[in-house]
Amino acid sequence: MTQRPILTITLNPAVDLAARTPEVVAGLKLRLSAPACDPGGGGINVARAIHRLGGEARAFVALAGPRGAQLAYMIRAEGVPLIAFDGPGETRQSLSVIAEDSGAEYRFVLPGADWSGDEAAAALRAVDEAVPSGALVVLSGSQPPGVPDDFPGRLAARLGDRDVTLLVDTSGAALDRLVDLPGRDTAPAILRMDDAEAEEIAGRPLPAASDTADYAAALVARGVAGTVVIARGADGSVLVDGTRRLHCRPPAVRVESKVGAGDSFTGAFALSVARGESPAEALRAGTAAAAAAVMTPGTDLCRRADAERLGPLCTLHTL
Repeated sequence: MTQRPILTITLNPAVDLAARTPEVVAGLKLRLSAPACDPGGGGINVARAIHRLGGEARAFVALAGPRGAQLAYMIRAEGVPLIAFDGPGETRQSLSVIAEDSGAEYRFVLPGADWSGDEAAAALRAVDEAVPSGALVVLSGSQPPGVPDDFPGRLAARLGDRDVTLLVDTSGAALDRLVDLPGRDTAPAILRMDDAEAEEIAGRPLPAASDTADYAAALVARGVAGTVVIARGADGSVLVDGTRRLHCRPPAVRVESKVGAGDSFTGAFALSVARGESPAEALRAGTAAAAAAVMTPGTDLCRRADAERLGPLCTLHTL
């Protein structure tokens, strides 16, 4: 199946560790199981999910220090083509721990090294040079400290005069900036966020899928993005653009770990868009991949067989 080129961007990658412990109790030494170790960071995981689902993607990744070299080896070992950018400091780690007595999952995320303005500008130029004509570009994950909050907007403006589609799935101040100060030249084609982020920015609860769709429609009307996708956890995701309001809900599945569900969604969604499929088909593919991801342990992503099996079981309707 033919597809457009896909380039994912990860400025704040991590070596992801996942382990289990009998219980989490303050003040005691918590003995962990042997950890699973995976390459992590939004764009990396998106590219990995795309490859697992039978697509192709290159990963632009800022790497630093010995841990960065380890991460590069892990990415290439999964067959994902890597474009390495020399970042500052040392590549970070993150840790996910499941308490076996309660089943609760605890996620510990480090911030990453500080960037200078010159380093951020150099990364922007390097991304521009790496993007092929007609590509789908996915900027995914948190931004490292020091990277300007308007980096996604700067990237959108830089790619705006080229035949490129930009999908942004970020968080924190960078997401706030995109929503608060929209601009015709700085708006991505597609913006994705989760329900907690949407409610925080909206300043109110969004209890029903129709409430989420109303908020997404307001963002589209303000020019924040051409298409807005908002995840609603086990209730699936909502997609709104200039002509449609869609909600796709997954079937009930056994939950092993929620880590990687969002990146699996974005990977499957991006792959569907790159293959020229409709927004409804992309939303269904993403929903199925997210459901498949929660069935896998630790920091693992979706499995292709699970995603393909769950796709027809996802319920898609217009709001």
